[in-house]
Amino acid sequence: MQHRPDGRNSRNTAVKRPLRIAPSILSADFSRLGEEVKAVVDDGADWVHLDVMDGHFVPNITFGPPIISKLRRHTDAVFDCHLMIAPADPFLEDFAKAGCDRITVHEEAGPHLHRSLQTIRNLGKKSGVALNPATPVSMIEHVIDDVDLILIMTVNPGFGGQAFIPATLEKIRQANALIGDRPIELQVDGGIAPDTVGAVTEAGANVLVAGSAIFGKAEGGRYSAAIEALRAAEK
Repeated sequence: MQHRPDGRNSRNTAVKRPLRIAPSILSADFSRLGEEVKAVVDDGADWVHLDVMDGHFVPNITFGPPIISKLRRHTDAVFDCHLMIAPADPFLEDFAKAGCDRITVHEEAGPHLHRSLQTIRNLGKKSGVALNPATPVSMIEHVIDDVDLILIMTVNPGFGGQAFIPATLEKIRQANALIGDRPIELQVDGGIAPDTVGAVTEAGANVLVAGSAIFGKAEGGRYSAAIEALRAAEK
């Protein structure tokens, strides 16, 4: 472990983490959502990404614990829940009971981030913190040892199909440096496709959330080719 000039410990050695593909079901066919979840996992996805929106913190509404609990029976894959809701704390237990394995809250969504992260871990789940494009990585420096995942939003949250924001690459590098050798996943969400995967993985990201790049690229009802295209683009 190295030491910073101000006397505080700093872990500067970044660790290569395994690449994980986490399709966002926001882009799936909601009329057959259970089948879609099973199919994408069978075709090679590592996690299932659940974008929960409340129409308040972000300008869209998606789904909540009742839907997630119904989807849980279709697969035993990791349910990676991204809460774009405010406040989040009153609902953390509901999402845990619904079957979410990882629960990510936004730094911007409430005044007591440390408490939120502690609550998630006390529920027996992995904790995550998400940062909007305009939020600096320094905002989570003092809770870094309470998180299992950092999510860098590479678009503004609320809608699928947006274009990747190039300026977020530097944030990914900063988050990767902050993580150092800690066992923390570094996730990116927004505009992830084969043409952006190389840049984000080179910057340090290892969990790729992709919606239209997977669900919009089905071949004969299969997602294997779309998932493999993302893996092949890793640097």
